[in-house]
Amino acid sequence: MLATAQPDFAPLATECLPDAIAHDTDLHVILTAASARAARENLPYAGTVPPHEAWRLAEAGAAILIDVRTSEEYKYVGHVPGTPLVQWQSGRALTKNPRFTRELASKAGKNDVILLICRSGKRSAAAAEAATRAGFIRVFNVLEGFEGEITPDGQRGATGGWRYHGLPWVQD
Repeated sequence: MLATAQPDFAPLATECLPDAIAHDTDLHVILTAASARAARENLPYAGTVPPHEAWRLAEAGAAILIDVRTSEEYKYVGHVPGTPLVQWQSGRALTKNPRFTRELASKAGKNDVILLICRSGKRSAAAAEAATRAGFIRVFNVLEGFEGEITPDGQRGATGGWRYHGLPWVQD
């Protein structure tokens, strides 16, 4: 009930407020909706955020966006400008990074709002769960990831993901 009421509530709550307060209210609404999705889906981390909302949070400085893909994906497929890499897994065998939570702690505090992104949203969900178990309390998964789901013809980027939505990215 609360999640369905929020989108209708946001414009009413912000239309008479100064821009800065309205902006902060919008960001709060995004995080509240993300947490509501987590509760509905019984997720073991703070919530899920669609790509456009993740960009709004990161661009506003309300969250730290962290890429958890491999260094090869980050470099050759592309990444969000200024986004640090903390590999969840590495190498061709995708071996779990035993230093993941320590490396994450070097990029963000345990009380920071952290947005994790991977290729499709699956590895970042596992990373969000591990981070939460390690004491990070406001970890969110970016839905659809950087490239989205794979299509029946074996392609990514055609049905969803950060790049599909036209959000900023660069390639090394």
